[in-house]
Amino acid sequence: MTFTSYGAAFGTIAKAARRGWRRAFCLAAAIGWLLNGAIAAPDDMATERQAMVAEVVAMARDFGAGTRRATIDPRVLAVLGRVPRHQFVGADQARYAYDNRPLPIGHGQTISQPYIVAVMSDLLRVGAGDTVLEIGTGSGYQAAVLAELGARVWSIEIIEPLAAEAAARLRRLAYTTVATTIGDGYYGWPQQGPFDAIVVTAAASHVPPPLVRQLKPGGRMVIPVGAAFQPQQLMLVEKQADGAVTTRQLMPVRFVPLTGGTH
Repeated sequence: MTFTSYGAAFGTIAKAARRGWRRAFCLAAAIGWLLNGAIAAPDDMATERQAMVAEVVAMARDFGAGTRRATIDPRVLAVLGRVPRHQFVGADQARYAYDNRPLPIGHGQTISQPYIVAVMSDLLRVGAGDTVLEIGTGSGYQAAVLAELGARVWSIEIIEPLAAEAAARLRRLAYTTVATTIGDGYYGWPQQGPFDAIVVTAAASHVPPPLVRQLKPGGRMVIPVGAAFQPQQLMLVEKQADGAVTTRQLMPVRFVPLTGGTH
């Protein structure tokens, strides 16, 4: 329902009031029901999402020392509490969507554990209007979280069926500030850069130089680094105002390997 239709509806209520309060009351109740449906459609997974957020908060408190942040930005938590993760997994996995663990999404790929999504999003420090490059669209969940934080997201996926499914899903869920493409994320998306932040959702053997070049001065990159099926480290890469680059290992993680490029 649009703003103009709201105005028409309330105008109708006013007219009804002049004809009799009972009729006006019934009409107002009906309009209220319609407005509630338009603004906050029924969501039978809201309780599960809030339980997931509570577990993320507890994990950050217990295991956040590596990131030097034992708490997650409340904005990130709020976004996790409203993005419908069950829409980003297959029907066979929907019942597990709010478990705090990764889930398969086909083609040998996974949707990341909610705690890891929260940590990576928190580390990026994304604000309204920032541009973010995501390497590894997957199901589109991380892109949706960043978009809800106010970012304009450019996301690359190398597996064509996953890229097509994610693009269709993000359109269906009205994430209009996310652009997707099929390609080799190792080389980034230079035509759209430089970026305020870059997030890589697969493990590379090293930090790809093309991505460092596409990071703005003052920008941040979060990337898992390490060999497939071997210990990996989540790393924070920061580019200083003068172009100098610093890296810091944060915590052990396990991601699927980054494919393509020189890995």
